[in-house]
This record gives sequence, C-alpha cells and structure tokens, in this order.
Amino acid sequence: MRHERRIQVGPVGFRIGSDWAAPLAALDRLYAGYPEPAIADFTVRLEAPRPWRRWLRPKVHIGGDYMLPDAAPLSLAHGLLAAEMGMNLQMALGQRRYLLLHASGVEKGGRALLMTGLSGAGKSTLAALLGECGWRLLGDEFALVDCDSGALHPFPRAVSLKNAAVDLFDDVDPGRLGPLLADTPKGTIRHLRPNDDAIARMEETAMPALLLFPRFGHAAEIREVGQGEAFVRLTQASTNYVALEERGFEALARLIRTVPVRAVDYPDTESAVEAVERLCEDLA
Repeated sequence: MRHERRIQVGPVGFRIGSDWAAPLAALDRLYAGYPEPAIADFTVRLEAPRPWRRWLRPKVHIGGDYMLPDAAPLSLAHGLLAAEMGMNLQMALGQRRYLLLHASGVEKGGRALLMTGLSGAGKSTLAALLGECGWRLLGDEFALVDCDSGALHPFPRAVSLKNAAVDLFDDVDPGRLGPLLADTPKGTIRHLRPNDDAIARMEETAMPALLLFPRFGHAAEIREVGQGEAFVRLTQASTNYVALEERGFEALARLIRTVPVRAVDYPDTESAVEAVERLCEDLA
C-alpha cells in the first residue's frame, strides 16, 4: 500500500493501508491519541478495484486478512467509512481470542452494562450518550468477552452516529467528530471519537453487571428476559460463537447465568438514559 497507519484499540492492533492519503488523514483526526501497536493483529486494505479507479471516479474496495469478495466498493468520499467497515470485517471474521458480541458497552464504578439488539435499536446512540454523562465507553460495535474470566475488554473505537442521532452531539468538541458522510448505505453517518478517559483506560477491564436489550420508538417499558431467550439472542448477536466451539458456549452460558437481563423500550433518548440509570441503581 502507498499509505499506511497503525492503530491500537484495547487489546487489538490494526494496520490500515490505502491507495489514497485522504482516508488515512481522516483516520488520523478521528483516532488522535490512540497508541500504535508494535505488531498488528489485523490488516485492512483500501484499494482501487481497477488501477484506473485510483484517479478516474475513484472507488474503494475493502480488503485485508479477511474479506468478502462480493462486497461492493465505496466512493472515495466514503473512504473513512470503508476503513471503519474494514476493521469491523477483520474482527467479525477473524477474532478468536474473545467471544465477540455485536453490542455496545459502558462502565461506571467498576460495573459494566452491555447493550445489544437489532439494527436501529439505538444501542450505539445510547452508549454514546452515556459516555458523555459520567459513564466510560467500553465500545460501540463489538463487546469482547474474555472466555476465561468473563471480563469485558474495552474496545473503544469511534462511535458510528447515524441519521437523527448525529444532531444529538452538536455540543461535543468538533475535534472529536469525523466528517459528515451523506448518502452512505445506512444514510447519513458521522463518527464520534470517545473522550480522553475512555481512551486512557482502554486496558482496564470491567465485569458485566447488566445485559440490556434496548428498543427505540416504543412506549417506555422495562421487563425481565428469561435466560433461554437471552442465550438464543446472544448467539445470534455473536459473529464467532460457533467458531469458538466449547469455549464460546461456556463463556456465553456464564454470562447469562451471572448477569441480570432486562429489555427496555423507550420513545426518546432522555427516557432511555433515565431508565438505564434507574435500573443500575436498583440492581446495585
């Protein structure tokens, strides 16, 4: 690759190479303050699908150690999104050290809250909001569960804010916000860099204390979720549960046995934050 950057996020190191300088310049701004890994765990490549696509209507194909050959390339204007998607892809297809859950996580007072659900449930927005009001952001896209101890390893990459959620963070330091990316496959996206505390403490693990299934756009309600239902939903939310075999089963079973599970419906983000704070106080 003509251009290269290395980024350490929690226990995972990435090497990102690109045919163009612009996507990596955007990464530099978004990941300012992150250390560089001595050895990268995964490599991401942002490359033109054809040589002339570097200059003529440039397109970005996402490659790396693991890749989806049929994935459609993105425009160069969405190069930062391609880099983020490339890191997600390496984790989803190649991570074998930890049980990987498609979930967001925050921590306060040594107690970690895990949130997972279908796309559009609001888990990323809720995690980002909590990360701005006294909680430590552990991660947005993935939660890394230690298969031996059950602890959560922080993975505080930039949070992907989508569509209406972008406007909720207008008062954040502009230096922590990535460019506004319009007309992406998921609409309008803007990335938010975690605050300095989350980055400085990303080697500090936390034990799960509550598992939450949030759902946006419904009347406020909190209800219990049975262990069987929670187990099935988490197997569907994990990209490597099957690959980890017995280790994955034991890690997931321990999580379900030891951590309370609740479902939370909410009509707006203010109601969601209040519900989370109340739940955590009640379970303390």
